[in-house]
Amino acid sequence: MKKNARSRVSNQGVGLQVEDLWGDELQVLIRQGLHALVVKVGLDGVQRMLEQERTVLCGPRYQHRRDRGARRGGHVKSSLPFGGRRISVLRPRVVNLEGQEVPLALWDELAASDTMSERAYEQMVVGVASRKYGRSLESLPQGVQESGTSRSSVSRLFVAATVRRLERLMNRDLSGLDIVTIYIDGLHFREHVVLVALGLDVEGQKHILGIREGATENEAACTGMLSDLVVRGLRPDRTRLFVLDGAKGLRRSVTNVFGDRALVQRCQFHKVRNVVNHLPEYMHPSVRATLRQAYKSDDWQRATRLLQNLARRLEDQWPSAASSVREGLEETLTVSRLKLPRTLGRSLSTTNPLESVNRQLRRIGHRAARWRGGKMILRWVTAGALEAESGFRRIKGAKYMATLVQRLRDKDAALSATLKAA
Repeated sequence: MKKNARSRVSNQGVGLQVEDLWGDELQVLIRQGLHALVVKVGLDGVQRMLEQERTVLCGPRYQHRRDRGARRGGHVKSSLPFGGRRISVLRPRVVNLEGQEVPLALWDELAASDTMSERAYEQMVVGVASRKYGRSLESLPQGVQESGTSRSSVSRLFVAATVRRLERLMNRDLSGLDIVTIYIDGLHFREHVVLVALGLDVEGQKHILGIREGATENEAACTGMLSDLVVRGLRPDRTRLFVLDGAKGLRRSVTNVFGDRALVQRCQFHKVRNVVNHLPEYMHPSVRATLRQAYKSDDWQRATRLLQNLARRLEDQWPSAASSVREGLEETLTVSRLKLPRTLGRSLSTTNPLESVNRQLRRIGHRAARWRGGKMILRWVTAGALEAESGFRRIKGAKYMATLVQRLRDKDAALSATLKAA
C-alpha cells in the first residue's frame, strides 16, 4: 500500500481512515502481512478483555467506591501459549483489600490451554527437528517477544504429549469393537523389543489394540499384553484368528490366554525368509517359488503335499532348512483350511498389514539419536502407531469379511457342542 493511499472502512456510518487506527504502526503491520495484523489485533483485543474483567472486579478507573472488594495492582510481565510458543503479555493485576491476588478467569483459561505441546507433537511427527522447531512457526509482529522454542523446551513438550497419548492408548476401551483377527509382531530397538497388536473388526477396519515393551518376544511380555486386552474389553470366549511370526513365546501366550478359541496363522512371509536363510543363495529362487506355490494354492491338502515334498528334497543336504519347512507347517496353512476368498486369504496369511505401522515407526524413530530406556521407546512407538492409524484403510478383501466371521462362529458352535457333550 502506498504511503499516501487513503483506505476507508465503514464504522457505524462514519467514514474512518484505516491509518487513523494505529497510524504508522498499521503500515508496518500491513507490510509484514495479514498474519502479523491479525496477531496484533488479537493481542490488543485480549488486553482489552482482561482490562474489562478487571473493571468489573474493581470498578471504573479513578472512581472511588466504598463497596468495592478489590483494587488495581498494576501490571506484571507474563506469557501465554500462542501458535506453538509462548508470547510475552502484560497481565493486569487485581488484589483484594487484604492484599491477596485475585485471579482473572479469562487469563486462567488462556493460560491453561495446552496448544504448545500439541503443536510441538505435530511438528515432530511430520518431520521437523526439535532444533529447527522455531523456524517452522509463523512469524510474529515486530516487538512481540517469544519463548519456549528452544530444543530442550520442544523436547519437553513432545514428551508431555506422547505420555498422554501412551496413557490413552494403554487404556482404550475395546468392549465396543468386534475384533475377529489380531496381528502381533515385534519391533526391535537395540536390546528392547516392542510388541504391537493390530486388530481387524468385522468390517475389515484396522485398529491399534495395544503395545508392550520387553527384552525379547518372550512369553511373559506377550501374555501380559493379551491379558491387558481382555481386561480392557476384548472377549476371551470368542474364536479369533491370530496372525503371528515364528516366535514360540507368542504362540504359547496366545494359547495361555485364549486356549481353544485361538486359530493361529503363522506368517508365510516370515516362514519363507526363515527357510531360505538356511540355504545357499543360489537355491533361494527355486525354494521361494515352491513355498509361494504352496501358499497360493486354494487346496490346503495339495499345499501340504508340496511343502512335505520340499522338506524331503532338502532333508539330506540341508536338514536345517527341511526342519524349518516342517516346523509349524499346519499353522502356515490355517487360512487355507478356512477356505476364504483368495484376496482376503492373502491379507490374513502374513503380518503385512502391520507394515504401515512399522513404516511410520521407522520414519519417526530414526530421528531419535539415542534411546534412553523403555519408556522413551514406548512413547515414540505410540507416536508412530497413532500416526499410522490415522491413515488406516480397510484391509484388502474386506468385502469378504462376513465369510471369515461365519467360519469363526462355526468354530464357536463346534466348541460349545464339544463342551456340552463332555
